[in-house]
Amino acid sequence: MEKQKLQSFSIIGISIRTTNENGQSGIDIPQLWNRFITENILEKIPNKSDHSIYCIYTDYEKDHTKPYTTILGCKVSTLDTIPDGMTGKTIEEADYSKHTAKGNILQGLIYNEWIKIWNSDLPRTFTADFEVYDERAQNPENAEVDIFVAVKQ
Repeated sequence: MEKQKLQSFSIIGISIRTTNENGQSGIDIPQLWNRFITENILEKIPNKSDHSIYCIYTDYEKDHTKPYTTILGCKVSTLDTIPDGMTGKTIEEADYSKHTAKGNILQGLIYNEWIKIWNSDLPRTFTADFEVYDERAQNPENAEVDIFVAVKQ
């Protein structure tokens, strides 16, 4: 875990409002990923900065136990063109705690890392947290995914 300040950036993708209550996010988020892949959303996002996939958790009602929005998409250079059915959002500059999950994505790697984060005493702000799936995540059985958690200064 390392702390760093990240500049603001914009993202375009598909989104869903979900909650961790009663395991609902465990149903909704995999469905969002399935839609992202089967509908080839990556190729439909305009003005991409790169081909990394971002999974953003934002618009928290209170904290990770209450409803929030998940956006699955890509970093973009502008929000001028947001395709129908997609969401655009700017993630403001903030301080983040960076965690790197390494291992098999298909065996709960990311979820297990989030459990550690939820059970930690990080001074979270619940503004926008996100995962970055870049070239290091291409092999799901031996992946590396960075998780950025917004924290107080």
